[in-house]
Amino acid sequence: MNVSSRPEWPVPRVGITGVGVSLPDRTLTTADLQDRITAASDVALPPGLFATMTGIGQRRVAADDEYASTFAVRAARRALDTAGRTADDVDLLLFASASRDMVEPATAHIVQAELGGSAHAVDVSNACNSFINGIDLARSMIVAGRARRALVVTGETPTRVMRPRLDSMAQARSSFAGYTFGDGGAAVLVEPVSNGGIVDVDTETRSGHWAVGGIFGGGSRHPRGDEHTYFHGDGHALRSVFERIGTDILDRVRRRTGWDWVDYERVLVHQVSVPYLERFIEVTGVPKEKLEVTVTEFGNLASATLGVQLARIDAGLRSGDRVLAVGLGGGVSVMTMVWEKP
Repeated sequence: MNVSSRPEWPVPRVGITGVGVSLPDRTLTTADLQDRITAASDVALPPGLFATMTGIGQRRVAADDEYASTFAVRAARRALDTAGRTADDVDLLLFASASRDMVEPATAHIVQAELGGSAHAVDVSNACNSFINGIDLARSMIVAGRARRALVVTGETPTRVMRPRLDSMAQARSSFAGYTFGDGGAAVLVEPVSNGGIVDVDTETRSGHWAVGGIFGGGSRHPRGDEHTYFHGDGHALRSVFERIGTDILDRVRRRTGWDWVDYERVLVHQVSVPYLERFIEVTGVPKEKLEVTVTEFGNLASATLGVQLARIDAGLRSGDRVLAVGLGGGVSVMTMVWEKP
């Protein structure tokens, strides 16, 4: 089932007015990551395997005293500064991330305690689509009159779910996608605008594939045990699911808006690895020069991927420039968002 949230009745324009990003200082190369895993394992991995299979050169890794909320707070402060706002100007705070500081309370409260303010604070979680889901929810709340100005933040620390050692090649295969991860955070301020803004949102969800990959611990199914705290999944199976979903969602966006690749200044897409990205280009036909490639430098940033890409291109955009964001998330779901810079 697909859902488009482009209402037919007149609604206020809502857009992104501030963008911020935060990345750890520490860099871990893929070569060093493989050396570390190999040294701790009973499995002999072929030299250069991680780099060859992922195309990732390095990623940023959180320090021991840095958490998901740490990067969300830092990115939020930058987004507020960019927009000339403070935390007191915000009445909705959404922490929208696959990572969190703890099961309870919501990490949004930890973020707000650091930022200040007294906004309605809520967590939004939908794997790597969490951040784009959060932006859509913020927009919907503003359109519905439930909020005036929303701060959407994400902080991702997925390197902490990498399996530290491997006991077999079967375990290596099921854990491999976890070695694509990198840490970081992003934030956007969402509020009414006089021109431009978010003009189209669509989703495609196939929940029957939820077991293809994930981190299955911490909930009522597996409340305890380290085994369930590591990423487990089949990267090839996950990619085949996304390919079976196909490009229908992009065709729907094209029909509604009348815009094709040439009409977008940039295209942002969730990036798991270089082979995933190359397959996306092949299947969709998006011109490579439209993309902002981050995976080689930062790895798979989970839900922070699109926010980091947006922050990197924002200063170069002019009023009226259009950006298409494409999110891919475990569960599985695909999301699109068309944004026109005010």
